Amino acid sequence: MKLLIKKLRENAEVPKRQTPYSAGYDLCACLDQPLVIRSGEVAKIPTGISAEMEGSRDVVLLIYARSSLATKLGIAPANCVGVVDWDYRGEIIVALKNSGSADFTVSHGDRIAQLVITPVLTPEVELRGELSDTIRGAGGFGSTG
Repeated sequence: MKLLIKKLRENAEVPKRQTPYSAGYDLCACLDQPLVIRSGEVAKIPTGISAEMEGSRDVVLLIYARSSLATKLGIAPANCVGVVDWDYRGEIIVALKNSGSADFTVSHGDRIAQLVITPVLTPEVELRGELSDTIRGAGGFGSTG
């Protein structure tokens, strides 16, 4: 299986893992000039790349926050986790939300998110009038203590 990357702009960075055991490949901003994300705002950051998973159609590319940006500065994907479906071949864009108290500047080449490849299950959907019983049943948030 291979992660195929197409550079849509010459100065785009190819995603890479920072250690041999990193789950995510860092996605980098591909910008002509620095972009300021004001506190409370969302900005769409281009990466300058598109991607394809060769060898398996039962995977999805998921875009997660970089923990250092999210926990220290409040910078994380606006949709919590971005989804790049197997058949999408357009540019990977990361919508970042600034939940921090200060404006945040993104510059070309900054690592802005991480790409994680995950298996996908697509079972047949069947409508039923009843589902099996469990001890928990319909108990929601906080129902187990």
